[in-house]
Amino acid sequence: MQNMEQTAALAHQAALRLAASSAQERDRALGAVSEELLKRKERIFAANREDMNRGRREGLSEPLMKRLAFDQNKMEDTLSGIASLRTLPDPVGRTTLSTELSPGLNLYRVTCPIGTIGVIFESRPDALVQIAALCLKSGNAVLLKGGSEARETNRALFTAIEAGTASSGMPEGWAGLMESRADVAEMLKMDRYIDLIIPRGTNEFVRYIIEHSRIPVMGHADGICHTYVDAAADIDMAIRVAVDGKAQYAAVCNATETLLCHRNIAEAFLPRLKAAMDSAGVRLLGCPRTTRIIPVEDATDEDWDTEYLDYVLSVRVVDSLADAISHVNSHGSGHTDAIVTEDTEAAARFLREVDSAGVFHNCSTRFADGFRYGFGAEVGIATGKLHARGPVGLEGLLSYKYKLLGSGQIVADFASDSMSFTHRALHEECPM
Repeated sequence: MQNMEQTAALAHQAALRLAASSAQERDRALGAVSEELLKRKERIFAANREDMNRGRREGLSEPLMKRLAFDQNKMEDTLSGIASLRTLPDPVGRTTLSTELSPGLNLYRVTCPIGTIGVIFESRPDALVQIAALCLKSGNAVLLKGGSEARETNRALFTAIEAGTASSGMPEGWAGLMESRADVAEMLKMDRYIDLIIPRGTNEFVRYIIEHSRIPVMGHADGICHTYVDAAADIDMAIRVAVDGKAQYAAVCNATETLLCHRNIAEAFLPRLKAAMDSAGVRLLGCPRTTRIIPVEDATDEDWDTEYLDYVLSVRVVDSLADAISHVNSHGSGHTDAIVTEDTEAAARFLREVDSAGVFHNCSTRFADGFRYGFGAEVGIATGKLHARGPVGLEGLLSYKYKLLGSGQIVADFASDSMSFTHRALHEECPM
């Protein structure tokens, strides 16, 4: 059995080979993964039942159990995601800049894989397949660490992925499965082999990873998402958007956790919101102004900074659009925030001034998703501002290199004024 260093070293070598593979080879491997998943689906479902039974014994909440489930519907969604990825153009080797530095000396900026990526994610077995498929499509090796609650399902899914890619000629060790905290601790030391770590979890967890590794980290932290119902909101629309944002799937990072309501619409809106949320099984917590209008529990200061991942919604009445924006920027996690309003100037200001990866007008926060954006799938949603932001699909798993093609030029020729730079845009693909 390999230790963590051997696994990381093998992935590093595999990444070099993957970077040189063709789009056709990688798409063929994705197709083989789909075939293996279908062939092994009963074993995968049986493994998931084992995880689900253990989760019930351990008292996991209903939303977390829903995340843990991998049934026929999840299988169909997973296969659909892989099929969608295969239809996307090859992200590797695209020319994003071409410049003539001087006649016969041309510079090209070309996309390339990052290399070896370590991804630590929550107890969602379908995420394992999505992440592995995205890394394969983009030519990256990947080390995967899922939640321990999904241990058996992750093993079954990983076995199918490994079999499918091996049968289609992908390099051995391009994907590795980690199962323990000790594996993660060892991975953080492998800056010689690993190029990027993507942790999905709380802000505290992301900070821990950053502080304990020299490997670059792309943080996917809390999803404290807001929906703001403006004074000029259509109440029927606001109810639909708020209920979907909170209750369509509560245990995900793009679910609405706090609803802000303008004081001028609160008397008309909040009673209808409570009736709709009661029907959806959502428990409301409110600020003092909210509790004077509708009978709900008191919200504490801590609630404004809480990602519930459950059927709980905190509600706050604000005096103005400016107050709503201030609350979001003070208490949000930079994930996704929405405004419901018929006032286009108010909407434009909200979208301009809220400092989040996703800012939405008149629609549910639940749309913040790589598959819904047309990215095929996502590794996660990045709440930072460097390299990638928002749903991280193929583009977020790429770097680039500069290719300079010459015909014998040397810098001394330019220093002596015998040659000069033209810096002329070429608008052409790199020929190699």
